[in-house]
Amino acid sequence: MDTFSANKFQGKVTPPGDKSISHRALILASIANGTSEIVGLSNGEDVLHTKQAVFKMGAEIKEPNQTDSRAIHITGRKLSAPKDDIYIGNSGTGIRLLAGLCSGQNFETVLDGDKSIRKRPMDRVIDPLTEMGARIESNKTYAPLRIMGGNLKGIEYEMPVASAQVKGAILLAGLFASDQTKVVETVKTRAHTEEMLTQFGADIQADGLTTTLKPSNLNASKVSIPADPSQAAFFMVAATITQESEIQIPNVYLGQSRDGLVNVLQKMGADITKNEADKKEFGENVFNLTIKSANLSGVEIGKEVIPSLIDEIPVLAVAAACAEGETKISGVGELRFKESNRIQSLKNAFDALGGDMKVEGDTLLIQGTNGFSGGKINSVGDHRIAMAFAIGSFRSAKRI
Repeated sequence: MDTFSANKFQGKVTPPGDKSISHRALILASIANGTSEIVGLSNGEDVLHTKQAVFKMGAEIKEPNQTDSRAIHITGRKLSAPKDDIYIGNSGTGIRLLAGLCSGQNFETVLDGDKSIRKRPMDRVIDPLTEMGARIESNKTYAPLRIMGGNLKGIEYEMPVASAQVKGAILLAGLFASDQTKVVETVKTRAHTEEMLTQFGADIQADGLTTTLKPSNLNASKVSIPADPSQAAFFMVAATITQESEIQIPNVYLGQSRDGLVNVLQKMGADITKNEADKKEFGENVFNLTIKSANLSGVEIGKEVIPSLIDEIPVLAVAAACAEGETKISGVGELRFKESNRIQSLKNAFDALGGDMKVEGDTLLIQGTNGFSGGKINSVGDHRIAMAFAIGSFRSAKRI
């Protein structure tokens, strides 16, 4: 960032590598034949826990060196039982994807995390993985999870809740099943697992809302990880709501169900320009973005859009507070099961800062108030709440 001040944003922002893709790249590389090269891996704590997990189960990992400071090399192995429990911090993606991986292994694994993870529901992965043949013990469907894997069979599973994490867990387990696995969605979710499985050579087909995977051996691949749109989101909103701002964000992934925030902000009146990034390095659906300050108007956001921006709702709520008129966001019940109950966390923050938010069941009603009057909030250890209202401070009468 060339200029970062209370008055405007100017220059270039380079967010870290996409966290969702990073998790999957590590997991698939750990079971692929040969050595995979991963460039741009997220260095966030969640991804570091997944990297440590596959290392504990036997993957060979070579960290970046002086010649290539961005590439990590992973040589896949037939995985083996870890010597102790695997700790995943507060990563919901990590524990659910690793549950799928571990369900396919002929050994016992314990997955555990912090107090936040121990409050997040795991029945949504326990149920399908148990149906496939894994034996999973839990604390009344919460972590820690003790997984006795192996001898899986393929299933046809209709998703009761829209979740790319659950879909990913089932597909990862399906790699080790005796026959094909089919996942049927009612709402399309992020396609990271399908895309990464294709890149690593799995026998997988996606047809509309149905994904079919046959048991597959994977081959090593080179993965260039684009910028994380969920991280870019904070800067998109910051530039949009702050006068005289213009920023560039290169190489942002905007694939299936990851482009929701950009689409909604544009609908609200945001000035966002997309130009395709280097396809040779990143493939499809990666863009260089230019964002300029703009006046926003409230919109209605239906529940069918929510899977594509579920993690961006806190900062979208901040944008809505700066817009003219009312913004209605429906179908946000899943926010109750994130690092915090984000519905309650958002309501508490709006009340403390002079915003206008009403909660009606799973719907948020936000009346634009030209920003916030200011004050103090408790982010309850939720980084997306903290970051969203750090951005909100740029449209606050006094410091947040």
